[in-house]
Amino acid sequence: MDENNLEAIALPTLDEARLASLGNCPLTKLRQYRDGESIFEAGDRECKFDVVKSGDVEIRDESGETPKTIVVLHPGQFTGDIAQLTGGPALVSGVARGNCEVYEVSQPALRNLLNQHLDMADLILRAFIARWRYLRQPGRFTGLRVIGRQDSPDTLRVRNFLDKNGVPFTWLNLDTNPQATQLLSRLGVGEGSSPVVAWGCKVVMRNPTNRELAEALGLRQPLEQRVYDLAVVGAGPAGLAAAVYGASEGLNTVVLERTAPGGQAGRSMRIENYLGFPTGITGADLAERAVVQAYKFGACVSVATLVQGLSFDDGRAVLHLDGGETVASRSLLIASGADYRRLGVEGCEPFEGRGVYYAATPIEAQMCRGSDVIVVGGGNSAGQAAVYLAGQTRKVYLIIRGDDLYKDMSTYLARRVEETPNIEVLRNTEVRRISGDGHIGEVEVVNNKTGEVRTIKTQALFSFIGAAPRTDWLPPEVERDDEGFVRTGPCLANSQHWTVPRPPSLLETSHAGVFAAGDVRSGSVKRVASAVGEGAMAVQFVHQYLKQA
Repeated sequence: MDENNLEAIALPTLDEARLASLGNCPLTKLRQYRDGESIFEAGDRECKFDVVKSGDVEIRDESGETPKTIVVLHPGQFTGDIAQLTGGPALVSGVARGNCEVYEVSQPALRNLLNQHLDMADLILRAFIARWRYLRQPGRFTGLRVIGRQDSPDTLRVRNFLDKNGVPFTWLNLDTNPQATQLLSRLGVGEGSSPVVAWGCKVVMRNPTNRELAEALGLRQPLEQRVYDLAVVGAGPAGLAAAVYGASEGLNTVVLERTAPGGQAGRSMRIENYLGFPTGITGADLAERAVVQAYKFGACVSVATLVQGLSFDDGRAVLHLDGGETVASRSLLIASGADYRRLGVEGCEPFEGRGVYYAATPIEAQMCRGSDVIVVGGGNSAGQAAVYLAGQTRKVYLIIRGDDLYKDMSTYLARRVEETPNIEVLRNTEVRRISGDGHIGEVEVVNNKTGEVRTIKTQALFSFIGAAPRTDWLPPEVERDDEGFVRTGPCLANSQHWTVPRPPSLLETSHAGVFAAGDVRSGSVKRVASAVGEGAMAVQFVHQYLKQA
């Protein structure tokens, strides 16, 4: 989508008929503002959805050193972005320009509007998504300012957390940008406190945890003290699909996500074999759209919410969270996914976050642009990373342990790897040692057939060598296979933990009412489409279970 199209979609104008319908709606209020009066301010958490009836509304960015105008809204145009659905704080401020009137719509009324008036819902949701992308364009919006050093693992963690959650921010590198040091001085913060996250001069956070960031940004949602119909652990493709289908079919649904929506798929820079997207879609875009859908139907998605344990009380699943909170639910879907395994070779650990990475996003690519890099792994994730990095770096060495690139990689992707001139595939090769001075400098590799040893000078190594399931929080009642993946299906009818007369359904675990979908499930197909399908299918099994319970 080019910039002109993006701006047109982000700033639509409601016609007279739609304006009239808002005026006649009992859920809206007509508000009047004088010239210069504030309509809403950045940081407000109870922002209304405002449609301009007369006059103008200036949308301002007050996150930088001096306020600046982003756009001026005219009659028929409206305020808001995805935060209107999530309950997060407003990123911008709105000020009346001239005496103006606006139709004010509360958040519950907006959700009702989106579900009852589909023509208006399409226009509003497309605008919200486009505005989110519009604000993330370089130089468009200051947003949060992250001040830190390039080689700091915590700086990388903060930047990745904000990026994965779609939060607009500007990074100021303490190593190369004099303005970064000057800003810290104005904020009264020493360099030893970095990374520092600041919103204007009002909010200053010193090396915040992901949870602290999520709470400040409204990403960690308040959880109701009630029993949910469906709790979903993990917001990857399977978890988000379950959230959309569960909430849209009337289940009170909560999704608890450790880091950011999207899971491993959310890190992919280009998914080309997902049905309906012939030109491909990034994992982040797919996750963003799914989150908007989930919120539209009323699901609660809480980020930086770590599930540490599971117990059962009177037939209900009780999830134990970090901080001592609990969430109770009549049914549970385990969709916690899997993490890429640590490389675990000599010298690797000290360089994690300092040249050794387990994701290839624009943030990591920026730090090694124009240099030689190494990608380890023979699956689709490694292939996608190699192709993406080939467009950002001088050369990519793709290291695979076997001799057949097509064994675990989709044919179209393996061919693209072979046809990319600056990708060199090193077959029958393994990493033996990593070295450097504070940052990765050299990687020693060995051919496991010939024994030949080779040293490659590089600034970055990206590892995608298989997955370890996130199942350490599960109790014995939920059986796992030898590798830790959750077992499901009728074969568990003879399990000592299965206590009801019927056999388990296809995606049901060894405990009735607890289901598993996506990468965390034993025997699952590790593809985005299959994960989405399993998440949707699991909701049907949940309905069947709840009817019998």
